[in-house]
Amino acid sequence: MTPRRDTVQQRAIRQAIESAGRPLSVQEIFETAADEAPGLGMRTVYRVVNRLLDDEFIAPVSVPGMADLYELASVAEKHHHHFRCESCDRVFDVDGCPGGLKRMLPDGFTLAGHEVSLWGRCADCG
Repeated sequence: MTPRRDTVQQRAIRQAIESAGRPLSVQEIFETAADEAPGLGMRTVYRVVNRLLDDEFIAPVSVPGMADLYELASVAEKHHHHFRCESCDRVFDVDGCPGGLKRMLPDGFTLAGHEVSLWGRCADCG
């Protein structure tokens, strides 16, 4: 197997995701990485994001009403939820979980997992 080249664009995209501290859209990855990699194109961002998904370096984040976002796989593997700002459309990680969800199930049901979606306004948007 031939090793993959590590280009300026790839490093800029990885750095954008690593330094964000929250899930990013492809557009946000592009905007952040373009500062470090002039001439970066959206096709390259999509190609590198798909490669990072294949390599399990990042994981998709599904938020209702939005295209998938992406965060580090090391963050995604820790149980957490997300908050979407209705004003700026940014999504943030939320530590913790309400728990006790099994109590809400009808008799005889088995809980396999859950997603909690929170929304409102972030601190920047007040």
